[in-house]
This record gives sequence, C-alpha cells and structure tokens, in this order.
Amino acid sequence: MEEYTIKINGIEVTAPKGTTILQAARMAGIQIPTLCYLKDMNEIGACRICVVEVKGARGLCAACVYPIAPNMEVFTHTPKVVEYRKKTLELILSDHNCSCLSCVRSGQCELQTLCREYGVESENAYAGEKNPSEPDLSAVHMVRDNSKCILCRRCVAACEKAQGIGVIGANERGFKTNIGSAFNMGLAETSCVSCGQCIAVCPTGALYEKSCIDQVTEAINDPTKYVVVQTAPAVRAALAEAFGYPIGTNAQGKMAAALRRLGFDKVFDTNFGADLTIMEEANEFIERVQNGGKLPMITSCSPGWIKFCEHYYPEFLDNLSTCKSPQQMQGAITKSYFAEKNGIDPKNIVSVSVMPCTAKKFEIGREHQGRDGMPDMDYSMTTRELARMIKRAGIRYEDLPEEEFDNPMDSGTGAAVIFGATGGVMEAALRTAVETLTGESLPRPEFKEVRGTDGIKEATYEVAGLTVNIAVASGLANARKVLDMVKRGEKNYHFIEIMACPGGCVNGGGQPQVPASVRNFTDIRAERAKVLYSLDEANTIRKSHENPAIIELYKTYLGKPGSHLAHELLHTSYTPRKGYK
Repeated sequence: MEEYTIKINGIEVTAPKGTTILQAARMAGIQIPTLCYLKDMNEIGACRICVVEVKGARGLCAACVYPIAPNMEVFTHTPKVVEYRKKTLELILSDHNCSCLSCVRSGQCELQTLCREYGVESENAYAGEKNPSEPDLSAVHMVRDNSKCILCRRCVAACEKAQGIGVIGANERGFKTNIGSAFNMGLAETSCVSCGQCIAVCPTGALYEKSCIDQVTEAINDPTKYVVVQTAPAVRAALAEAFGYPIGTNAQGKMAAALRRLGFDKVFDTNFGADLTIMEEANEFIERVQNGGKLPMITSCSPGWIKFCEHYYPEFLDNLSTCKSPQQMQGAITKSYFAEKNGIDPKNIVSVSVMPCTAKKFEIGREHQGRDGMPDMDYSMTTRELARMIKRAGIRYEDLPEEEFDNPMDSGTGAAVIFGATGGVMEAALRTAVETLTGESLPRPEFKEVRGTDGIKEATYEVAGLTVNIAVASGLANARKVLDMVKRGEKNYHFIEIMACPGGCVNGGGQPQVPASVRNFTDIRAERAKVLYSLDEANTIRKSHENPAIIELYKTYLGKPGSHLAHELLHTSYTPRKGYK
C-alpha cells in the first residue's frame, strides 16, 4: 500500500494513502477535537471543530475528511485555529440550552468539555434568537430534547447507517434546522425500535433514557415491598467506566456490593436467566429440527431486534424463538418459583433489572410478558442509571469490596455470561444443543467461529449426522442483509442469532457513553467483550445444562424444558407492527 510522509506540528508521520489528517495526527500522538465525526459512520465535516491549517491551502481544512498528501505540512493548534474553534463553540452555544447544572450529561458532555478546554467564558457571546423546541416524551424508553441538540447528526447516522432504520433526520433548513422524525411525529408514533444507539453517540444531553431511579428508590424505601434486582452480563463489563476505570474493567464484585448497599432485598445475576433461556431455546431448536418446525430459528433475546422484526420483517415472526429474554424469564421465575419457595406474596415483589439496553424499558410493557395480571418485570434501569444511583447514594465505588450475588439465582455458567457479546447466545446454545444431540461431552466448549465484532459471521457444523448452518448478525443494518439473503434464497441457515446493537449488548444503548475522541480510535466492543470471555474461561461450569440451580429448578418446579408450565412462564408471542420504511 502506498504511503505518504507528512509533517504535523513539525513531527514527521508516515501513513497509508487515504488516511485523513485526523487519523494521521492521532498516530503522531496529537489529538484534534471533534464533535460530529464518528469513524466509518458520520464523516461529514459539519461541526468545523476539527479545522487545521495546511500549508498552501486556501483557508482552514476539516481534518476529519481531508486526506493527507505527500510532503504536506499541517498545524493543528495555531492561534488562528484555536480562535476559530473558540468562536465556533460560542456560536453553537448561541442556540443551546445551557442549563448545564441540571443536565444529565453535566461533567460528561463533549461540548462542555471543549468549551472548558478552549476557554469559552460565556454562553452569551452571540446572544440572540433561539429555536423554540419542546422535548419529545412520547417514547417509553427515552427523551429527545432539541434545545440541547448541536446538529452534529451523529444520532441520524447511528439510526440510518448502523441500524438501517432512519426514523430521524434533519427537518427544515438554515437556522430552523432541527433533528426529528418525519412530519414531526413523536418517536412513539414511528417505527423506532428503542435500541438507544442514538443516545450512545450523542455528545450532549439532547438524548437520554427515561429514568426510573426515583420509582425504584421509592420501592426500596417502602417496607411493604420486597425489592429484587438482577444485572445483565454486559453491565459488569462497563459499569466501572462510569467511575473512571479503564474500558474493559470487570465490575462484577463491586457491582453486587453496591446494589446490596442501595438496599435491594436480593441481588440476583441475570446469568441464571440466560442459562434458563438456553435450556428452553436449545430444546426448541432441537424440536424444530427433528419435527419439521419453522427454520431458520432466530433468537429472541434482544427486544430491539424483536421490535425491528415486527415492524420490518413480519414474515419472519414464525421463525422467532418463542422464548422470552433472560430478563423476562428471570422476572417470571422470581414471581413464581422464588416467591413460592420463600413464602412471599408475588404481588409484594418489585422486580428490577439493570440492563445495558434501553429497549428493555419497552420490553417490560409488552403483551404476554407476565401472568395473573402481574408483569414479569416492574422496572428496567440502564447501566448509566445504576451509576447515577450509586453516586446519588454517596457510595464510594472504588472502596467497595468484591461480593457475590444472592441465592438461589446467584449461579450462572460461562455460557450465560457471554450472552453480552455478539455470538454469545449462539455459542451458549450450541454448547447445550450439541451435547444434547450427541449425548457426548464436548472436550472444549468454545465455538470461536461465532466470536469477534464482525457484523455478520457464518459457520457450519456437523452434529449427530446433521449439517447445521448458522449465522450471527449484530446491528440491525446487518440483520437486514442476513434476512434479505434468506428471503432471496441465497442462504440456507438453520439457526440465526441477531442482536440489535453493533457488537451485542456490550455496546448497548444504555451503557456508559464514551467520548468520540476515544470511540473513534478504540474498539470498545472488543474491550468489553474480553471481560465476558475471561469470566467464561474462569468459570468451573461452562454449559447451561450443567448449572446445578437450573437442574434443581426443572427437577422441583418446571419438570423439563418445553413443559406446559415452562411455556406458560417462559415463552411469549409477537405482533406485526406498522413500518415506515
């Protein structure tokens, strides 16, 4: 590959042809600020914060889209550049709601950080008219507040390019430009799938989840309520970031300790629900294969994916596994098996989850997600909400001891914990399905062909005389590609895993937000996934069907996978929805 050598602030840098100034500067250890830029997704040079001086060029150049050339000389922080960036920030603030103290992103806002770095002392440097706006509160999972939008279009790119949905975009023109849905519909009126990827990439407080912290706190303080909490596998791979720890820090022990100190009566691990999901899902897959059921069977753990399928691919609803997600299965068992075993009236149980996902807030209100008039789950919090709750309670996270989850839902296998990474559900299901079909123990339980952060992965396995073709997709734009290939008859899969969020739950819309300056140059999905695979490797039990607590549950309560009671508690149905694209 042809390479060019250039100078950036007098430092020689050699990089491949096609490299942008922004990327080359990073190679030289020089950080150029950005607001709109997202690598491979939103490379539009719109915000003009990344401008630099290039010797011989007319005017300042946007580093994020300007390719390097032989013998180029670049200057990134000259007085002219710094003054230009400062004025650009002041102009952004001229149409910005600067109520920073009450903003959910205060202290973690990329705009606020840049204003501090560039010495912006007043938000009124260009005082004048502001665009009127009212927050969109229609969606169950999030709030859109355009008074804090800076028109960077990151959310638009995430929705359109990463997810292939495009329910938001730029409306109006010029000064009146705003980001919203077609015909100014509320998000709840569109085919938004509640994935929260727009929130994950927003640099300010324009997008945020609807918080249930106050409701959960009220329940904890109510002596008539028995409040239990469960935490998803991916939460432990990201929570520590909210307290200043590096990406890829395992938070499992401190997380359990924090939840206990917040006052929850029981602290459970959703890994138990993940193992239970595998038992039901693997059984369902085997039954479909052996009895001529609808194939390919498609996983049902990701509520964003389920809603996407209902909107855009209703012809595949019969292909979806009828299994509830681990969150919902665990909620159902908590209000049945656990309640009976401990003599607790399930009507007094408040079941809370901590999830990496904003779509879980939508999922808990879906039809057929409860029994006897009670929902399986009462509240679902994001990883970010838990971090805020811990800080609000004055708990010093760094000083917490490492603690364990509570019985009987404290035990999860290695198969369960990898649910949080793309390919993890498929690998966990294969571990159980293969041993069930062959009657033999796997010498090594890894199915590494389905690992990694690629958007689409494929593999073929020979199992008990059967050829099993599988596919794994993460990010709904990739789900489109897989489903379209199946529709056209180009692929003959038997089993498909789909996760709504690119990279899986570790990159969920409810995880701690990572600044673009880090996100653009670090594979946060891979770093967080390493936590889960290391926990799998260290677990003495790595297959769901070998979990003693799961074995006991079936022996004393459910009977067997796919039993009548299991179907009543652990399975669900789906509904076609109107699509807009």
